[in-house]
Amino acid sequence: MDGRNRFRWAWWLLAYASLALGIIGAFVPGMPTTVFVLVAAWAAARGSERLHRRLLADPRFGPVILAWQRHRAVPRRAKRAATWAMLVCAAVLLAVMAAVPSHRGWMVALPLLCMAAVGAWLWRRPEPPA
Repeated sequence: MDGRNRFRWAWWLLAYASLALGIIGAFVPGMPTTVFVLVAAWAAARGSERLHRRLLADPRFGPVILAWQRHRAVPRRAKRAATWAMLVCAAVLLAVMAAVPSHRGWMVALPLLCMAAVGAWLWRRPEPPA
């Protein structure tokens, strides 16, 4: 029995937990969707063939997953959606922290730097071929 089969339950759990977080992320500003769905597909390929097939067949998630698996590419639409979500979150963070007089600078800088790093990485990814 190889490690993949021995820990199939862990891959299954990671796949479904990531998918749940991705679905929540579709409704909660600032929480990513695409990243969690990609992790769900990756884990499902190791722990739940049924879920993996369903994700690939899904009209919303399937094309993004296939673009990533085949080309390590992210569609422009997903890049734009993620960028706008991060910008909205950054604006909310700045507005909330401006209202709190005793906040620490790192509490604003750290998430802003993380969002900037993710945005830069995301836009450096290629787009899938037409």
